[in-house]
Amino acid sequence: MTTDYTGDVSPGGPPAVRHLDEVDVRKASVGPMDNNAYLITCHRSGEQLLIDAAADPDALLSLVREGSSGAALSTVVTTHRHPDHTGALAAIVAVTGATALAGAADAEAIIAATRVPVDALESGQVLTVGHAALEVVALRGHTPGSVALAYREPAEVSSDGAVAGRVHLFTGDSLFPGGPGKTAGPEEFTSLMDDLEARVFDRFGDDTWVYPGHGRDTTLGTERSSLGKWRARGW
Repeated sequence: MTTDYTGDVSPGGPPAVRHLDEVDVRKASVGPMDNNAYLITCHRSGEQLLIDAAADPDALLSLVREGSSGAALSTVVTTHRHPDHTGALAAIVAVTGATALAGAADAEAIIAATRVPVDALESGQVLTVGHAALEVVALRGHTPGSVALAYREPAEVSSDGAVAGRVHLFTGDSLFPGGPGKTAGPEEFTSLMDDLEARVFDRFGDDTWVYPGHGRDTTLGTERSSLGKWRARGW
């Protein structure tokens, strides 16, 4: 049973669902680190894509069943290689037969940790979920192969809550409310900030909705004025 979408979900509580013109977005918090998992379901085809099979495969499979009574889960995208984002990957792939995808520089580490075949993603690649398209955006720094997925709503929308042309950005642990994700040192921090500025803030509008790997959602407009502060503090 899902609740109305507010951008926040309780650990172990019911997932939330956002109804858009082409897709539904479901958000659930799973595992001991309260990881966010997101299920995108195409209205017309029922095809589904899961972002971060982090933990609790039973909860994620329940989310998949709730999301679609038709087509099965076809794709699982892992935003980066850290273990708290891959704990349920093997189980979900085994049950559903979904294709596993991850950023090219992280794919081998995920294969080694999970024993799941993982296809590599490159920045700019477009994934389809039925009739909807999501662009892969590489955000190097939190890990070398971290990726975000960007979905843009159609130019004409009809449902309540939809916004024509608005982007929905699933950032993993690369961008949170209040700053970028944790990095190992100054070089990685600079890399992540460079990619966030060039590939996210310079490209997408203030109404872009950001779905992070943990915690509450945010928007680019809320965060944009803090870019200089993040650079200056170094984290």
